[in-house]
Amino acid sequence: MSFEVLLLNLMLRFIFKNYQFVLALTFAIEEINENPHLLHNFTLGFDICNVEFEAWKTLKNPFISLFGKYNIPNYSCMRESKSIAVLTGPSGLTSAQIGTFLNLYRFPQLTFGPFDHALSDHNKFPALYQMASKDTSIANAVVSLLLHFSWSWVGLLTSQDENGMWILPELKEEMTKNSVCVAFELVIPNYALTLKFMTLYDQINKSSANVLIIYGDNEFILHLMMCVEEYFIKGKVCIMNSHWDLTTRRRYFMLGSIHVPIIFSPHHPDILGFTDFVKAVNPSKYPEDFFLARLWFLSFNCSDSESDCVLWENCPHEASFDWLPGHIFDTTMSGDSYHIYNAVYAVAQALHELLLHQAEAQTVGKRKGAVTSPAQLHYFLKNIQFHNPAGDQVVLDEKMKLETEYDIVNVWTFPEGLELKLNVGKFSPYVLHGRQLSLSEDMVHWAIGTTERPHSVCSESCGPGFRKSPQDGKAACCFDCTPCSKDDITNETDMEHCMKCPDHQYANTERNQCLPRAARFLAYEEPLGMALACMALSLSILTTVVLGVFVKHKNTPIVKANNQALSYILLISLIFCFLCSLLFIGRPNTSTCILQQTTFGVVFTVAVSAVLAKTVTVVLAFKVTSPGRRMRWLLLSGAPNFIIPICTLIQVTLCGIWLGTSPPFVDTDAHSEHGHLIILCNRGSLTAFYCVLGYLGFLALASFMLAFLARNLPDRFNEAKFLTFSMLLFCIVWLTFLPVYHSAKGDVMLVIEVFSILASSAGLLGCIFAPKCYIILLRPDRNLLHGFRDKAHTGRNRPS
Repeated sequence: MSFEVLLLNLMLRFIFKNYQFVLALTFAIEEINENPHLLHNFTLGFDICNVEFEAWKTLKNPFISLFGKYNIPNYSCMRESKSIAVLTGPSGLTSAQIGTFLNLYRFPQLTFGPFDHALSDHNKFPALYQMASKDTSIANAVVSLLLHFSWSWVGLLTSQDENGMWILPELKEEMTKNSVCVAFELVIPNYALTLKFMTLYDQINKSSANVLIIYGDNEFILHLMMCVEEYFIKGKVCIMNSHWDLTTRRRYFMLGSIHVPIIFSPHHPDILGFTDFVKAVNPSKYPEDFFLARLWFLSFNCSDSESDCVLWENCPHEASFDWLPGHIFDTTMSGDSYHIYNAVYAVAQALHELLLHQAEAQTVGKRKGAVTSPAQLHYFLKNIQFHNPAGDQVVLDEKMKLETEYDIVNVWTFPEGLELKLNVGKFSPYVLHGRQLSLSEDMVHWAIGTTERPHSVCSESCGPGFRKSPQDGKAACCFDCTPCSKDDITNETDMEHCMKCPDHQYANTERNQCLPRAARFLAYEEPLGMALACMALSLSILTTVVLGVFVKHKNTPIVKANNQALSYILLISLIFCFLCSLLFIGRPNTSTCILQQTTFGVVFTVAVSAVLAKTVTVVLAFKVTSPGRRMRWLLLSGAPNFIIPICTLIQVTLCGIWLGTSPPFVDTDAHSEHGHLIILCNRGSLTAFYCVLGYLGFLALASFMLAFLARNLPDRFNEAKFLTFSMLLFCIVWLTFLPVYHSAKGDVMLVIEVFSILASSAGLLGCIFAPKCYIILLRPDRNLLHGFRDKAHTGRNRPS
C-alpha cells in the first residue's frame, strides 16, 4: 500500500503551558493514524511554527514553514508544500494577522482559541473556521450568577473591539430584564490599556460596585488583570469569559490575590486516554522534538554540571509531566487543547470525504495522478458534521452549532505563584429557566482574609414591610425604603409596591403580614354595652313606676290638670323610647337594622307629638275667655288629641318611603379601628334618614316655641315651664348629637346615638314628671284645688 504524508501546521506563541497544544495535536494525529476506518492508506503528520511576539515578525516563521526559506510564493508552486491546513491560536489577533496572509492562497485556517467576533466576518476571512462555539448564552450565564449571589450593582470592562461592542448590548439587555444595574461602563482600547487603566483607577477602586464583568480575548484579559493587580484593585470579584496564562506575570501572587477571579469556561468532555498519553511523553519517545527536550531540561535539570551537556541518563528515569505542579503544567486537557483535538478530526474527516469524492470521480488508472490541494478542502470543511470519540458533535458552520455550556471556574490563589482552578458550578442553556445555573457556593474561595461573599448593591434591600422608592436621577437599583401605609403590606424583599390587605384582614405592626380582623360590635357582654343596656332597662322601669303612680293617683288635681290621657301616652312612649335603645346593642342583623331607625323615629315622634299636644292643650285652656269662643270648642271637642295620630302618621309615611326605596342593611367597617371589623347597620338612604330626623326636630322645635310662649300663664298646675325645659333639653341633646355623631367612627357612633336616645328621653321624663311625682308622693298638701279658681279668675280679670 502507498502512503502519503500530509502535514498540519500548528502556529502559536510558544510558552511553557502552550506545549499542551502540541501534545493534543500529537495525540489526535496518532489516534487517527491508528484508526483503520479513517484515511486508509494515508498518514497524517504535523509541523509546529513558533509565532514571535513582535508584530513585524508575526508572519516570518509561518512564511518559512509553508514555502521554505528561499522560495518565493509567486514563483513556487503551492503543491510543493505538503501542508493541508493550518491551526492557529489561541490569540485572536495573531490568528487574524496570519489569516490575512493565508486567505491569499485560500489556505484552510482553523483557530482553536476562544470565539472571536472579529474573526467571524466571512467576507474578510473566507478561509477561516473557528472551532469554538459562539458564546450566545454568556450574557444569560453571567446574569444568572449575579442573581444567585444577589449582586445588582456591577461594573463593565470590555475591550474596544468587535468582542466588546457585541457583548455590551447583550449584557445590558439581560441585566435590565433582571433588575441589575451598571455602576460604570468602561471600554478600554488594547493599544493603550495600561495608560487608560491608570486614568480610570479611582472610578473603579472607589466605586461601591464590588463586581467587575470583564469580557475580551485572552491577551486583553491577561494585561487587564496585570493592571488590576498592579494598581491594587481591592475586594473586587472579577467575572470573566476566558482564562489567562499566569506564567508570564512576574509579580503576580507575591502576597496573594486581592481580588476573586470567577471564569466562565466552555464545557468540554474528558478525552479518554489523553492524561495517560501526556504522562508517558518523554524526549526518548520523541527525540526529534526540540521543544520537548528544552522543556524536559528546564523542568528536571538533566545537564551534567561539568560539561553542561544534556544527558538523558542524568534525568530521573520515571520523570513525567505529571510531576510538575498544575499551575506550571496541567495534564488534563484544556478547552483550547480540546478545540485542537476537534480541529484535527475535522481536517481528517474533510480530507477523508475529499479522497472518497476523488476516488468516485476518477478511474482507477488516473487515481495516482490525483492532486489534493488545500483549497479543495473548503467545501468539505464547511459541510462537515460528525461526532468525535468523546461523543460530542463537531460542526464548523456557526449557524448549525449548538449553544455553549459553561463550567464555572474559581481560581484559588496562594502566595508564591501557586493557584488551584476548581470547577464550582455549571451553566446549561438547555435546562428549564431558573435551573440553568448549578453552583456549589461553599466551594467558592473569596479574597484572602474574607470568609463571607462580597456585597455589591447600590442600595440595601428593602425588607418586608417596606417598598422601594426610586431616587431621582439615579439608576433603578438605587432607591430608598419607604414603610408601607396602614393596612398595606409587603411580604417579600425589594417590592416596588405595597399590597392592600382584604377588607376582612389588617396589616400587623411590621407591615409584612395580613391578619384576620376580629369582628366587633356593641355587645351586651362588653362593659359599655352592659352599662347602656342597664341604663335603658332602669329608665324604662322607672318610667313604668311613674306611670303606675299616675294611674294610682289619676283622680288627683295634678294628674287631671294637663290632660290625663296625654300623660299616659307620653309615659308609654317614653318606655318604648328607652327600650328602643336596646336595638342598637348586640350583633346587628337585617331585622334589627330596619327596626333601629324606624322604631326610634316613630316612638320619638309619638313622644314629641304628645308633648306638643300637651302644650297646645295648655295654650287653649288659658286662651278660652268666653263659652262662645271657637277655642273653647276646640278644647272641648278634644282636638289636641288628634295631633299625635296625625304627626305619627306623617312619620310612619316617611319611614315607609325609606324602607321602600333604600332600607338600612348590615354593613362592615374595616377602617375605623385597627385590627377590627366593625359590624354595623348602614342607614341606606341618607336623605330618608335626615328627613326622619328633621321632621322630629321640627316637632320638637314647635313644641318648644309653644311651651315657651305659655310658660308664664298663671296656674298652680301649669306645666308649660316644665315642657319648655324638657324640649330645650331635648333640642340641645340632638343638636349636639349631629356633629359628634358624624365625626365619630365605628361603634362609637352607636354609643353616641344610644346615649342621645337615653339622655333626651330621660330629659323628658325628668323635666315633665319629676316635679309632679314630687308633689304626688312628697307634698300631697299641694295636690289640692284650693285657691285654683280664685287665682284663675284673678288672672283672667287682670288689666292688660
